[in-house]
Amino acid sequence: MEPGIATKRTPGVAAREAPQPLRSVSVVVPTYREAANLPELVERLDRVRRALGLDLELIVVDDDSRDGTEEWVAAAGRPWIHLVVRRGARGLSAAVVEGLRAARGDALVVMDADLSHPPERLPDVLEALEAGHDFVIGSRYVHGASTAEDWGVLRWINSRIATWLARPFTRAADPMSGYFALRRETFAAASGLNPVGYKIGLELLVKCAVANVAEVPIHFAQRRAGKSKLNLREQLRYLQHVRRLWIHRFPTVAYLSQFVIVGASGVLVNVLALTALLGLGVAIPWAVALAIAISMVSNFALNRRFTFSYARRGSVLGQLLGFVTASSFGAAVNYGVTVGLLVRWPSLLPQIAAVGGVVAGTGLNFVTSRYVVFRKRSGSSAV
Repeated sequence: MEPGIATKRTPGVAAREAPQPLRSVSVVVPTYREAANLPELVERLDRVRRALGLDLELIVVDDDSRDGTEEWVAAAGRPWIHLVVRRGARGLSAAVVEGLRAARGDALVVMDADLSHPPERLPDVLEALEAGHDFVIGSRYVHGASTAEDWGVLRWINSRIATWLARPFTRAADPMSGYFALRRETFAAASGLNPVGYKIGLELLVKCAVANVAEVPIHFAQRRAGKSKLNLREQLRYLQHVRRLWIHRFPTVAYLSQFVIVGASGVLVNVLALTALLGLGVAIPWAVALAIAISMVSNFALNRRFTFSYARRGSVLGQLLGFVTASSFGAAVNYGVTVGLLVRWPSLLPQIAAVGGVVAGTGLNFVTSRYVVFRKRSGSSAV
């Protein structure tokens, strides 16, 4: 193990064959209104490039900033700098993916434009990649790393919570880092990239089936100029990102847990609807029936929107009829299992028998919903 580098291996993922030597390096830098930081970033990268004699290209992927970035790159006159300007929708993760696809290097490196990531650590990052690691992170949280003293407690807490949410996917100490490197062949192995938000490194860790990770300690500095893009909207998008990764890595558990949560919400809808109907003077038999119907429609709408979101292009009416039919079968199984348990064990508490019936009925509802009502068609993806 290289000094100062922490390594982690993902259980159950086979290591790839011994890697080939790195002959060229592509550094991808996504930007949005970062023109003020580019001159210093380029100078520091150039010093590293010349010191190591690297065949290095810098790919600046700009989300149509219109802040002078295009003019500065054109005036810089450095043939190793390439600019990609994205028109239309903006997004850091999508910009990084576009830059990685345009890169020609054997080693693909991503770093921020705000000077928070030290280009001077690039030699150590490349050394770890040369040593055979699939993915190398410029880490804030391993021995020897540090962050700016004025980074802020709230930002530190936010980073730690985000890291904790990523724990099911990787044991890396800093999977949230925007400073990372991987080989071209590792990136080429990515399965169904669907980036959202700003944590593209975590997306690649999961979708590239990374077997082992090295973390190089860095000093994470405060940005020199410009404004941070991290806001509440991006944090909510990160939660959406984690949900997508759960579905990718643990599909059955992810779908079932969402299905159960929606089912639990249906109980609340049922109680509220029943209370409202009774308050309006509706007769009890009709109120009970209508409350059940309302909760069933609620469950259908939530499952179609969230649990099985990939199926939203299907026929609403056809899916609703299928869901009602499946739920009816599930109710029949629930009843049959509950009664059967009480017949088989007369001393059993009815409440326990009812739980057994609910589990059996919910299981049938889930299977029929996922594989029949909301079956996944070719090309569908969770959103």
